[in-house]
Amino acid sequence: MGPFVSSFIFLLILALACRIWLLNRQCSSARAARERVPEAFRTAVPPEAHRKASDYTIANARLAIVDACIDALLLVVLTWGGVLQWLDSTWRAQGLGGVALGLAVIASATLLTALVAWPLSLYRVFVIETRFGFNRMGWRLYLTDRLKSLLLACVLGLPLLALILWLMQGAGLYWWWYAWLAWAAFSLTLTWAYPAFIAPLFNRFQPLADAQLAQRIEALMERCGFNSRGIFVMDGSRRSAHGNAYFTGFGSNKRIVLFDTLIGRLTSEEIEAVVAHELGHFRLHHIRSRLLVTLAAGLGGLYVLGWLSAQPLFYATFGIDQPSAHMALLLFALAVPVLTFWLAPLGSAWSRRHEFAADRYAMAHANADQLAAALVKLYRENATTLCPDALYSAFFDSHPPAPARIARLQHAA
Repeated sequence: MGPFVSSFIFLLILALACRIWLLNRQCSSARAARERVPEAFRTAVPPEAHRKASDYTIANARLAIVDACIDALLLVVLTWGGVLQWLDSTWRAQGLGGVALGLAVIASATLLTALVAWPLSLYRVFVIETRFGFNRMGWRLYLTDRLKSLLLACVLGLPLLALILWLMQGAGLYWWWYAWLAWAAFSLTLTWAYPAFIAPLFNRFQPLADAQLAQRIEALMERCGFNSRGIFVMDGSRRSAHGNAYFTGFGSNKRIVLFDTLIGRLTSEEIEAVVAHELGHFRLHHIRSRLLVTLAAGLGGLYVLGWLSAQPLFYATFGIDQPSAHMALLLFALAVPVLTFWLAPLGSAWSRRHEFAADRYAMAHANADQLAAALVKLYRENATTLCPDALYSAFFDSHPPAPARIARLQHAA
């Protein structure tokens, strides 16, 4: 075992141990606070709802521990266990080469990874989500969703992958730049097309039927200087009892989407405040800045991949005998999460900062008390823990902890 192999295994074990430690802290925090509703929530969150949130948090954290262990083991099996090498040799023996070989190997490895992850997906949906009263999917809808996702991956993903492999093999030293241009164009097009052409494949979107609520939101959008293709209600209740609202798309395809489960739980004033928060993300350029950072990270990643793909040691470290474009892509995709794990707190902190900023924007264009009331209802109905572990939250949570967020809103009001 060479020094590079030893170093990567050490980083893999360290990241896995840290993830498990943080998840266990989250479990302990939820368990310790299970019988004690925080003071700020005692009038709005019944003890039984608080216990449900604690139990739901613990169940998901335990599943995440199993998931993390399986991911680490799968990486080892695929690389040093020889599975990727075996897939490569098997497809070469069938006479494939060039881009066709790359597509076959990557598709096989991706399918194998999906099959390994499938039991946990089933357990999450049909055991945990069902136990806590959130799942509303039957087997038919679940399998239909998976089939649609697979077909979309083939129709949209395979041509892009083929183009990138072709560039890696024939575009010379700067292939990574051309590949980034192709990926960036694809990502921007997909973001624009998603609300109108992709999301409707999975959900029904109807214009908001409540005329009074629609008028209230339209007045809010006018105050905020926001134009969109409309306010839509999504049939989220077909799959889950969770409620939410979001902003999607850009350019001529901007939309505000409300889950139908949200409509029945919040008052018109509370929905207006939630929409004001989502508009804040747009008006404060959070969506644009996140997209730009994603594109910049993609460029940096492809540049690094361009250098690594020319280093024989990169392949040898992971037990691959024959360097190739497709193996470089696969190994990079497997290695990056291990190496970037420690950057998670930076991304989470940036996201939480955006959430606080969007709350401040909402307070300027709607009622802070109504936003606080809406968030408390969403925490309660979605079984969101009110007592997350501080370190776990700092590492992983994209939204501020409930007590901190509500305290700021109440102080401003």
